[in-house]
Amino acid sequence: MPEAPPTDEGWFVLHDFRTVDWDAWRAAPEHERDRAVGEGVEYLRTHENVEDADEGASAVFSVLGHKADLLVVHFRPTLDDLSRAERQFERTSLANFTEQTSSYVSVTEISGYVSQDYFEDEDADVDEGLRRYMEGKLHPEIPDDQYVSFYPMSKRRGETHNWYDLPFDDRAEMMSEHGDTGREFAGKIKQVIASSVGFDDHEWGVTLFADDPTDIKDIVYEMRFDEASSKYGEFGEFYVGRRFPPADLGAYLAGESVPTDEGDSAHAEHGAHGSAHGHAHGDSPHGGGGHGGSAGGGSGHAHGDAPHGDSGEGDETESIRGELEDLNIYAGKPHGEDVYATVLYSEADADELFEEVEGLRGNFEHYGTHVKTAVYTANERDRSAVVSIWETQSAAETAAGFLSELPGIVSRAGEESGFGTMGMFYTVKPDYREEFVEKFATVGELLSDIDGHQDTDLMVNTEDENDMFIASQWDAREDAMGFFRSDAFRDTVQWGRDVLADRPRHVFLA
Repeated sequence: MPEAPPTDEGWFVLHDFRTVDWDAWRAAPEHERDRAVGEGVEYLRTHENVEDADEGASAVFSVLGHKADLLVVHFRPTLDDLSRAERQFERTSLANFTEQTSSYVSVTEISGYVSQDYFEDEDADVDEGLRRYMEGKLHPEIPDDQYVSFYPMSKRRGETHNWYDLPFDDRAEMMSEHGDTGREFAGKIKQVIASSVGFDDHEWGVTLFADDPTDIKDIVYEMRFDEASSKYGEFGEFYVGRRFPPADLGAYLAGESVPTDEGDSAHAEHGAHGSAHGHAHGDSPHGGGGHGGSAGGGSGHAHGDAPHGDSGEGDETESIRGELEDLNIYAGKPHGEDVYATVLYSEADADELFEEVEGLRGNFEHYGTHVKTAVYTANERDRSAVVSIWETQSAAETAAGFLSELPGIVSRAGEESGFGTMGMFYTVKPDYREEFVEKFATVGELLSDIDGHQDTDLMVNTEDENDMFIASQWDAREDAMGFFRSDAFRDTVQWGRDVLADRPRHVFLA
């Protein structure tokens, strides 16, 4: 008898598809439409903020084509939570203008195809990175402002090709090859696989998220050629749409483009990790450096306090970059070869933190978009930073989901109040390291007397004492810019050119 792989389950999932009765909507008095929008926004907001359960995630999407207009996705710990969320929608005035044309019920799942050790003994020495990877599959987050594709699927049970008659090793090998195809899209696609065996008409529900909708087409197309799909895959209907924040519901019903600019800002407030807050300039991610900013570097920085659009660029940020370039602050290439950094601050013991990060890093290194992940410790206070640098913003955001579960995490760079500068990475020539640290201390004393300055840390890589970055926090942008225009900073920049080992490369703060 063929061996059934073990499984582990996480959150239950409801895909709730709705069509809008557009004739009834157009005919309704304005006050009824206003009430429907208000109650709809409140329902979506409270569920996106998971005010109805202990944990989970929710999001709303506009759907293209005739099969649906709206898709509301809920991840919750129990089926009862999903039932309550579904029924609470029916209590809103918005429900009077919609019909549930389809739905799909499932539960997030991982199986023994990924790792037998994970299932054989819960006390087994399972790689910590793999354990966190599994946890991310069981309790996924929903990416902000991205395209979505949902489809159900099953494994074929025909007379010629029957997946369930195959030996376990054959199925595991095909699933491994299938996974290799998926890994080619790391950083472009995030997928959630949920089992619907016994819950719905197919065996799994697959949800794909991407910044570029053509990446969804490409991954589905290329996976069709894998034996696991070409011989054994059977698919249901496909749905495609775009996420928008609850605040944009009125704009959607009015026929406007969503997400709107205003909705993007509102959505960033409620995202799992926040939006991309400005930029940071920094080092070559391979340990090369950039010239540091606040204390002895040559690179300026531009980390604004307002979220930007999908491109990662904003008018404010561009003006900062231009002004710093005009001041001749850059000692290398401030533009080009852009990469994205996720930075999380932790108060955990540095050794404990490094041990967990090392496990995650081993898995990150399987992906072509990964550049660097390291732990940095503050030179003069008990604080550490986990820095993960990637070639794409979506990959950096995905990594943040894993890193946010590390011990002692207290904040994420870009989410502090005021104006933050982060990402002035650099590598100091070994002969100048002590002199550099002394220079930082001198400039640090100068900073402490400047109006608008909050705090500044020199962060040192635990694996390479010559690899550092400077994190600085100010009350406002103009306070920081005033220091960068000063003679003291300009002198420090010039000095830094002689002691640093490499030139800067622009890093976006994801």
